Amino acid sequence: MNKKALVVFSGGQDSTTCLVWALQQFQEVQVVTFNYNQRHAAEIEVAKEIAAKFGVKQHILDLGLLNQLAPNALTRDDIEIAAGEGEELPSTFVDGRNLLFLSFAAILAKQLGYSNIITGVCQTDFSGYPDCRDVFVKSLNVTLNLSMDYEFVIHTPLMWLDKKETWKMADELGYFDYIREQTLTCYNGIIGSGCGTCPACLLRQRGLEQYEAERQGAGL
Repeated sequence: MNKKALVVFSGGQDSTTCLVWALQQFQEVQVVTFNYNQRHAAEIEVAKEIAAKFGVKQHILDLGLLNQLAPNALTRDDIEIAAGEGEELPSTFVDGRNLLFLSFAAILAKQLGYSNIITGVCQTDFSGYPDCRDVFVKSLNVTLNLSMDYEFVIHTPLMWLDKKETWKMADELGYFDYIREQTLTCYNGIIGSGCGTCPACLLRQRGLEQYEAERQGAGL
């Protein structure tokens, strides 16, 4: 396996934690960010700023068709951001998003001569999104290898971590404060602590409070 890695990067808490992890694991790292007409252009700008801060080359790819093919709250102002109830998926689920993101990332990675692709998907705190499951990633990894006759390895450092553990990982990597203050996870486009009310902010804040309580209990 070569020591070069491409990170699927949005500028949020999870992908920034994965970027920091990748920079400590691989000799050469680049990132790919997708413009799919997401609700807030700030996401692209934050991703640019973080990539520049870490000195990594960023590729921005246009997947605007997702806006037409899969109406959802992340691309449509007229769709309310809402958590799913029962077996219903949240309105923020974008059909095929991770399938397309990872497929296009693999195409780019092959052109770069990279074998490693890193994504921040997580099955522990995944809001029910089917394309964040480990079985999906493993299946797609095999498909990508076969489709391009190239040996990709998709790394998912956060797959089995909850948000408390993701905060702990950011702290152990040495970027707890930076990720807390400079990333954009909020569905309403507010950097750092966010709006405090959308599902993404509630999940992030709950994990942060749990980790800080654990850290305080340990006297750290």
